[in-house]
Amino acid sequence: MAERWATFDCYGTLVDWNGGIRAELESLLGVERADELLARYHELEPEIQAAEPGSSYREVLTIALERLAQEEGLTVPEGEASALARSLPSWPVFDDVRPALAEARDRGWKLGILSNTDRDLIDESMKAIGVPFDVAIVAGEIGSYKPAPRHWEVFREETGARPEDQVHVAQSLYHDVAPATALGIPSIWINRLAEPEDERPRATLSSLEGLADALDEVA
Repeated sequence: MAERWATFDCYGTLVDWNGGIRAELESLLGVERADELLARYHELEPEIQAAEPGSSYREVLTIALERLAQEEGLTVPEGEASALARSLPSWPVFDDVRPALAEARDRGWKLGILSNTDRDLIDESMKAIGVPFDVAIVAGEIGSYKPAPRHWEVFREETGARPEDQVHVAQSLYHDVAPATALGIPSIWINRLAEPEDERPRATLSSLEGLADALDEVA
């Protein structure tokens, strides 16, 4: 029997990406416009990743913060341009993550991460998650950012998994669900932001509660 793989996006799905970035934007640029700045940050980051796919995620975070401040007529405090990257290892893990991943492992699923980040940063986040992963593919090592398909290609090269052996689990339709679907890989959408329904994922959950059952059903 072929191995069953559940692959995950990390930031936004397992780790509170919005909470981590918003807290730093509040600290650096002020609380009054934090929601507005966060929304614009999420527009800038994929633009930078698409334009500079060979950049490390540390560099992307730094460029995005500097560009955001410049656009908005704000000033990043001296010496704090890299604050987002420095803060990433402390971004909180969602409470539902550890029990959901542990149950999936107990049911025989191998776990992988496909992330738009760097090796040292994902290593710190995996320590915080506290459940072992069998493989982690990161943008900083492959010179490509999702939604480009290279993460899934490298995953297949390293594991030999076929699309029918894999289920991809993610919060982002843009970065993850859409490209996985285009590659013929079934996905589970973790709709943490209560977005409108979408027909592309095979299953939709509002959190990771019930993940193991959903994986078994999709498989």
